[in-house]
Amino acid sequence: MPVRAFAVEDGNTNTTRIGTTKRVSYSDIDLFFSAKPSGDVYKKNDIAAVKQSVKNILMTNFTEKPFNPEFGGNLNSFLFELDTDVEADMLRDHIFETIALHEPRAFVQEVHINLISDRNEIAITVKFQILNSVEPVILELSLTRLR
Repeated sequence: MPVRAFAVEDGNTNTTRIGTTKRVSYSDIDLFFSAKPSGDVYKKNDIAAVKQSVKNILMTNFTEKPFNPEFGGNLNSFLFELDTDVEADMLRDHIFETIALHEPRAFVQEVHINLISDRNEIAITVKFQILNSVEPVILELSLTRLR
């Protein structure tokens, strides 16, 4: 059996685990599809990529994604519900569950809901943290009914 040679500062490394961290970078294409001068499309990195993903998941309605009818936040269905605190709580819980289910890179910390019944509008503020980052990310969405 080979003998391991460690420095004295390492102590007893046979019983303790040595932990390391790896920096993970996230990237995705920019969904505006604007072209660079080279002809390639722009891409979003790290925080911007995850923020774009969370927004797209929440704004996707059920049955919009082929072969996965339960994907998305289906937030437009809440526009025509009754304007009560119970509905705001249901929407808050739904946002927490949707992001936890479909976006493993984001951990939701807070969700603020503002129901504006006069204009048939819902203002949503989602505060989440990306797994390899310490700074919080704030996403603001506004859902309105089109006439």
